[in-house]
Amino acid sequence: MEMKITETKPLSMEWRHKKSSKPKSEKIIESIIKVGGFSSIVLIIAILFFIVKESAPFLISRFDFNEFFLSTQWNPASVVEVKYGVLALLVGTLMVTFISMLIAVPLGLACAFYISEFCSPQLREIYKILIEFLAAIPSVVWGFIAIMMINPLIIHTFDVPVGLNILNASIILALMSLPLIVSIGEDALRAVPETYREAAEGMGATKWEVATRVLLPAAKNGLMAAALLGVGRALGETMAVLMATGHAIQIPSSIFEPGRTLTATIAAELGESPKGGEHYQALFAIGLALFILSFIVNLSADYLIRGRKK
Repeated sequence: MEMKITETKPLSMEWRHKKSSKPKSEKIIESIIKVGGFSSIVLIIAILFFIVKESAPFLISRFDFNEFFLSTQWNPASVVEVKYGVLALLVGTLMVTFISMLIAVPLGLACAFYISEFCSPQLREIYKILIEFLAAIPSVVWGFIAIMMINPLIIHTFDVPVGLNILNASIILALMSLPLIVSIGEDALRAVPETYREAAEGMGATKWEVATRVLLPAAKNGLMAAALLGVGRALGETMAVLMATGHAIQIPSSIFEPGRTLTATIAAELGESPKGGEHYQALFAIGLALFILSFIVNLSADYLIRGRKK
């Protein structure tokens, strides 16, 4: 009995090319994603270029490092002697941001833990809606809350003459940063593989032990990112801080004294300064300092998270 062996022809190069080529719709989506990624970089560079362009005349002709960063005298409209010292504004910004994060980070991460691990599915959805509602409240409304509610509360509780101070602004910023910290923190905890929980529970660990000894180490990078995003949120806030701090140009000796931040100064004075004038350029120099400060925070966060991953 004879067996006929048929030779199979090799696949043509054209057929192989057709098989390996991506669908047209996938190529379009990839192109859109690439354009979106590059556009964010281009926008950041454009913003930096605009800030540097507007502040360049001041930086070249009038800028003095010691006066700008080491002086507390900010008198841009003085008829006697004009001063551009931002030390008090910088200290106020750092104080408000630091104290607000002392309040917001522990509270936000605790809320994220509760929603992710200890909350029933029905309550989880309700809490998420409430947190999103907090994020939707406008900044100026938070400012009214600071003036009408937290201001008298601080006066009566701590027996101080003024309730519009560093503590008031810190509480408001903490409340404004909470939705971001809770949302990112909860996503980081939910991203931990379910096998981690199952393995820990199979070894007899309680729910608290699973949360603190398994989930916390596994999700620490995401939780750290949530905290640092909260810092960025606090650094960039303007209107609520302008209304809550008391807007006094001084270095506060305690949290119960008024202060002023970099962002509040720009918001309060930019509309009154003549365009192209020295005051106008000095405000853009403050914006450049704030941009560099935010960049350092984000760069440190990225370095810290990458280092922990390694």
